[in-house]
Amino acid sequence: MKKGLFTVMENVSVADRVLRMTLAGDASAIVRPGQFVNVEIEGLYLRRPLSVCDWDAGKVVLVYKVIGVGTQKLSRLRPGAALDLLTGLGNGFDVGASGARPLLVGGGVGVPPLYGLARRLLAADKRPVAALGFGAAREAILVDEMRALGVETHVATLDGSMGAKGLVTDLFPALGETTYFYACGPEPMLRAAEAALPTDGEMSFEERMGCGFGACMGCSCRTKGGSRRVCKDGPVFKKGEVLA
Repeated sequence: MKKGLFTVMENVSVADRVLRMTLAGDASAIVRPGQFVNVEIEGLYLRRPLSVCDWDAGKVVLVYKVIGVGTQKLSRLRPGAALDLLTGLGNGFDVGASGARPLLVGGGVGVPPLYGLARRLLAADKRPVAALGFGAAREAILVDEMRALGVETHVATLDGSMGAKGLVTDLFPALGETTYFYACGPEPMLRAAEAALPTDGEMSFEERMGCGFGACMGCSCRTKGGSRRVCKDGPVFKKGEVLA
């Protein structure tokens, strides 16, 4: 974990109530896709955890949805604004476990960390395929960007306004054989993917957090190994590890 000041380079709308924020600063503490940052927001007591979409040594990209007071304040920031971040939080995805053709399963704003994961998998000469689910076309994010990377990308929307009509799990039968899965999105989607996919895999869970680095125990979940902290021991857990 590292604490540092970052400067807003851009903060633009990319979908319905979803923005992409690019920050300049020392991102060297981020070492695995699926990790997150904790953002200090003026006037609010608790920091806000946001998953990392992509990064390099001097830049962090966050794609976030405006839901409450914290993200509303973030959405109003303009280039040049400064933000205090804790970076390198969480354990992230294990790229080395993927096999040759891993499946990336994303739902809504669970898609962003899969973009950074896809880039690292491609750099390791893997051939990822993505199945992405959204409520409607106006909520879809990073579909074109995934395809621009060269990732075979399939989309489902609940209302049928983009891709296939239905749930992201409805896409699975047509995808062919995959070697491993990585999933990030709402917990019902994670559970459905876990039940439907025969391979081993990893899932990124969301939970309300206090500190973001394991001190307060406020984000604990039940696992086969006992109580674990989503912020410190997760947010990524292996298939079957987290109990419902």
